[in-house]
Amino acid sequence: MIDFELDGLATIRDMVHWFAENEVRPRAIEADRRGGVSEDFIVKAQQLGLSAGGAPREYGGEGDGLGERKDRTGHRTANRLAVVGAEEMAWGDPAVILAFPGPGLGGPPVALSGTPEQKKRFFSVFTPGKPPAWGAYATTEPGCGSDVAAIATTCKKDGDHYVLNGRKCFITNGGRASWVVVFATIDPALGRAGQRAFVVERATPGFTVGKIEKKLGLRASETAELVLENVRVHKDNLLGGEERYERADKEGFKTAMKTFDSSRPMVGAMALGIARAAFEEARAFVKEHYMLGRPVVRYGAVRETLVEMERRIDAGRLLCWSAASMADAGQPNSKEASMAKAYCARVGQWVTGKAMELMGGFGTERERLVEKLYRDIKVYDIFEGTGEVQRLVISRRLMPEIAIR
Repeated sequence: MIDFELDGLATIRDMVHWFAENEVRPRAIEADRRGGVSEDFIVKAQQLGLSAGGAPREYGGEGDGLGERKDRTGHRTANRLAVVGAEEMAWGDPAVILAFPGPGLGGPPVALSGTPEQKKRFFSVFTPGKPPAWGAYATTEPGCGSDVAAIATTCKKDGDHYVLNGRKCFITNGGRASWVVVFATIDPALGRAGQRAFVVERATPGFTVGKIEKKLGLRASETAELVLENVRVHKDNLLGGEERYERADKEGFKTAMKTFDSSRPMVGAMALGIARAAFEEARAFVKEHYMLGRPVVRYGAVRETLVEMERRIDAGRLLCWSAASMADAGQPNSKEASMAKAYCARVGQWVTGKAMELMGGFGTERERLVEKLYRDIKVYDIFEGTGEVQRLVISRRLMPEIAIR
């Protein structure tokens, strides 16, 4: 049963919103123009305990600290906290969330599949008092995006090491990450069964950063290309250890999918944060420029548009909360996570588009927040699995007896 109450998380949400409103939003447009977030802001966020993911407390970090608390049913609240916080921070500036130090998307696969020794070693770089550090997650390749099973980066066993060769692209914080979870295959012909997940550390010879992407939106977030040329990775960096892959089939692919089940509701919530910001900008503009009480047909259409914008945002929020609640309760949530991500990404695009329409030419001005939000939202229907992939995941769960390719 899903609990639609925040169950004590409202106070945390309000704290995050205060930070987003007073510290993030005022910097949003300037950070977008500069293409990055200032170092002093990163340090300030770290001092306040804000991060992109968190090192678990048992491994020396601050944890999902707040998320380690339990609700009245005894379930953890980490995933609900993540979606609530993600919406508020994205309302302030979605690129800033991605720029925060922390393990980021690299955290869930290490936490879910890593050995105790690996968790201790890799999460230790994020412990309090240390300089800002980042983790990253690398599946996407120039010839492989949505079809994760088609990864071409190879790993060949050589004594106690694996030799990795390949190229990854569109990796968030890839250029500054202390370590990256890299997915590779022992044999492309094996498909999912051949996949392996490695933690590749920054200083490893042959592991280099290619170009830093210049993007349409989320410009304050670093997106990098990573190149692996005869990178020798010790078997101790094979996520979960060699025995894990000997015991079960498709462990590398399962690691990637488990990460998405946790992250997709959060990505959906970020899209809602963008949508909510655009809706509020449009509503304020309408209040200032329209006299909606007059019996003018256009004004009635404007009212209906605003109502529909808020209705879709509210519906999307419940999808995110539902998927996150299931994850906290330890229930399978692949279908619900994909529903949240697919729906909210489309809601974000629709709402920001309507906000632009309501504001007319004013909405296209560079100093207007709506212009930035309109650019930022597009990628939410692409990363973490495209909308088409989400609908494929949903259909497979709805009709498991039918082979859908």
